[in-house]
Amino acid sequence: MIKKLLTLLFVLLSAAAYADTIKTDVLVVGGGASGVAAAIQSARSNVKTMLIEQGPWLGGAMTAGGVCILEANRNLPNGFYGEFRERIRNFYKVRLGYDTTFNAVLNFEPSVGASILKKLTDTVKNLTVKLNTPFTTIKKDGTGWEVTITVNGKTDVIKAKAVVDATEYADVATKAGAIFNTGFDSRKETGEAQAPTDPTNQIQDISWVAILKDYGRTADKTIVRPDNYEPSQYACLKRIDIKKMLKAGALIDNKYMMNWNDCANQYSVTSDDLSPENRAETFRKARLHTLGLIYYLQTELGYKNIGLADEFPTKDKLPLIPYVRENKRAYGEVRMVLDDIYTPYTRGSRLYRTAIGIGDAIPGQHYIIPGAPKIKYPPFPPYSVPLGSIVVKDAVNLFVTEKAMSVTHLVNGSITNPAVQMALGQGVGASAAWCAFFGKTTRELDVRKIQDEVLIYGGAVMPFSDIPKSDPAYRAVQQVGSTGMLQGFRTVTGTTAQMLFKPDTTVYTAEVKPFLNEIYTRSFLWFNKTQPGDNFTVGNLLSYISEMSLTDPETLERIMRTNWKTKYNFTVAFDTRRPVTRREFVVLANKYLNPFSRKVDLAGKMIN
Repeated sequence: MIKKLLTLLFVLLSAAAYADTIKTDVLVVGGGASGVAAAIQSARSNVKTMLIEQGPWLGGAMTAGGVCILEANRNLPNGFYGEFRERIRNFYKVRLGYDTTFNAVLNFEPSVGASILKKLTDTVKNLTVKLNTPFTTIKKDGTGWEVTITVNGKTDVIKAKAVVDATEYADVATKAGAIFNTGFDSRKETGEAQAPTDPTNQIQDISWVAILKDYGRTADKTIVRPDNYEPSQYACLKRIDIKKMLKAGALIDNKYMMNWNDCANQYSVTSDDLSPENRAETFRKARLHTLGLIYYLQTELGYKNIGLADEFPTKDKLPLIPYVRENKRAYGEVRMVLDDIYTPYTRGSRLYRTAIGIGDAIPGQHYIIPGAPKIKYPPFPPYSVPLGSIVVKDAVNLFVTEKAMSVTHLVNGSITNPAVQMALGQGVGASAAWCAFFGKTTRELDVRKIQDEVLIYGGAVMPFSDIPKSDPAYRAVQQVGSTGMLQGFRTVTGTTAQMLFKPDTTVYTAEVKPFLNEIYTRSFLWFNKTQPGDNFTVGNLLSYISEMSLTDPETLERIMRTNWKTKYNFTVAFDTRRPVTRREFVVLANKYLNPFSRKVDLAGKMIN
């Protein structure tokens, strides 16, 4: 017995002795939508980056989970998400009937999406990707972290200056000691008018999606009757137009995404069901539930010709992972609430000033268990995602994405959409890279430098749908918009809402005076002396710039006359007497007043 123990000890010590230690600047754990975007941006920001994913595919829910029809962020396809959309459209544009319009709903075969992401990561300098690589432990290492991984049965150690937890279940942050909450928050706790009076532990259902294929009228693709099959579970489908449901999930080559609500794919879970020790059994039951749905479709509803497509490398042909909409949310440096979306400009905090990404997704409410609160959301506008919501409180240089972000339950319903996660993942990567590149910590984050990095690489921090990236004023609008000098307009049309900048409308003195007086010490003197009217004119703006920049007014006006249309691309003729447009104001203010250079903290407060 003693000899066996000594032998075992020798083997363990030998394994430890030969474990590799890998050093990297940024480690991203989890290759989902946000993880891939974060890793690519981090590497492009010129720091050594490693991305590890425990499965064989990149893309998470949108590929390995089969959620391959994405409606969110299609009107705001900026940054890496826009790049991904473009690659998908280029792949399919030769296929008859594929919609390649600018803001079309994005749909693709999951295997194609995963392949595109893998090819993309293979071309990025400074980026190492390891698939089929689970992490096992994480511990603090100075201001950085030490993470152990398993590669081909061998344990390696990764030392990273910053870590991003992009896992589906917040596994990294959990082992790092982060504090979480789960379920519905109460109205008293969050101040959200739409929140329930009392908190509950209810989280949104998971769904095991399926990719189906029509094999032709005469085909019989009926699967084997699943274990514990109970047809009454799917009886609500008899009241549903199945052809309409299939059409809504139509893909290329007679394939269909089956992600149906209510008694179909949805499977009710608790956060405890998604814990590591209970995950396997929960997922086994959820898979059987979806297989039962397919069997019901084939045998009870007469669609024997509709079978599972050969899309995934799994025995039962179902996706590799489930679609998890919610789990547990970390406490971060700030907490994003609904009012940060509906009334960003009138809150005590100004979190929009700290944005590192944008979202545009209708919140989901997926609960098959009776009694879950049904939220009456007003028309939901696009929004900015604040930097502090991805920074774990009291865990230096640890960032979170996916379902672990520091948001309320009601915000979570929108922000965990895969398209939104890919868009904001770029900002996460820029944040982690900033810490690593400058040798700083999350206690010292420079909001403006991180935002600038996002904008340099084509991302967005303000959700203005009327100023596309191709607009010459795009960067100026994004930068000035993030200061609040000029605010956006929430415009409601029926049940939908947009956030608009309205570049060709007039600037009013009342809207810019408070901000200008806040950040420029001599501003109030100019206003007292000049007494501008209700409409701020071109002449007012030039006079103000001259006063603040100590530029000769005649020289400034001469320069403006010369460059008005040629350099600044303004379309309305130069006239100092007319009201200045919002486009003209932000372009000139950005160049000559540079309000974006004023630093802000994670709450959006100006730092002197």
